[in-house]
Amino acid sequence: MTHTVSIPHEFAPQDRIFTCWPAARELWEDDLEPAQAEFAQFIRLLAGGGETAQPITILAATRQAEASAKSALGSRSTVVRAAYGDVWARDTGPVFRLRDGQMEAVQFRFNGWGGKYELPGDDEVGGVIAGLAGVPLKKVDLTCEGGALEFDGAGGVLTTRQCVLSDFRNPDRSEADVEALLRETLGVETIYWIDRGLYFDHTDGHIDNIARFAAPGVVVCQTPNGKDDPQADVLMEISSQLRAMKQPDGTPFRIIEIPSPGRVEGEDGKPMPASHMNWVAAFNRIILPVYDEKPGKSAARALQDALPGKRVLTSPARAILTGGGAFHCVTCNLPRHR
Repeated sequence: MTHTVSIPHEFAPQDRIFTCWPAARELWEDDLEPAQAEFAQFIRLLAGGGETAQPITILAATRQAEASAKSALGSRSTVVRAAYGDVWARDTGPVFRLRDGQMEAVQFRFNGWGGKYELPGDDEVGGVIAGLAGVPLKKVDLTCEGGALEFDGAGGVLTTRQCVLSDFRNPDRSEADVEALLRETLGVETIYWIDRGLYFDHTDGHIDNIARFAAPGVVVCQTPNGKDDPQADVLMEISSQLRAMKQPDGTPFRIIEIPSPGRVEGEDGKPMPASHMNWVAAFNRIILPVYDEKPGKSAARALQDALPGKRVLTSPARAILTGGGAFHCVTCNLPRHR
């Protein structure tokens, strides 16, 4: 029996967006309170209000975390108690698919980004979110994360070889094996491969830090920002690879380029994998993570000019970045399906 399977684009209406509240002092250390403040501002912008209010559910691992989240967010979101290791729901949570018109949650195997950070509770997040969404959970025998896959909503997906074909994730699977499994489970027809992602990224090159679909056939990526941009060569390589790609009808992508954040350092003086690509969309809003005022304004202006039908809002994410990601990394979206 042939099934019709699809993944809606993230600009499509969302029934709900799930995320996890940062509360583990042992993971965030001195960055916990700054990260919580950034998180709260991001959620307020994402939630919006009135006719374009976006329902949001926040998981809180402890009673203290639940109280902290409710205090910071008030009535703008629903807070529920649930176990998780850390906040990266894009990777530990499921990918939602439509199968014969019914919503299902697809759960990949998660091994802490190639064995780097394996935390108790992270392997349970997919089931928790699927249960809250009221949809069945389907487990897939592939080690992968949601942040490694960028869907165009029309049968195409962008991903990176560095991540999905990593020996620390899927050592016994070839590129052809992975493509066949993605086609079977997620309904994609065309897989667009980029070789690698950002330097200093413990996810091993997640696509949601380097290239995003604005629409089928339209891809947003970054240009280097400043002479000391540590990502300069890889950003130019990514742009070149995207420009060389062809869609099934033989046409190239339309490429939208926005400035990268440039060099963003941690407390140790080492560069962090800062990216303006890690945005989240809700209704007509795009919440863009920023790390310094000037590059952030330039990126927001460029994205706004390219997408006049959207309202691009910026929100600080430097403290969240110390944990390893930004807004897209901490969210898991349930497409509207009823």
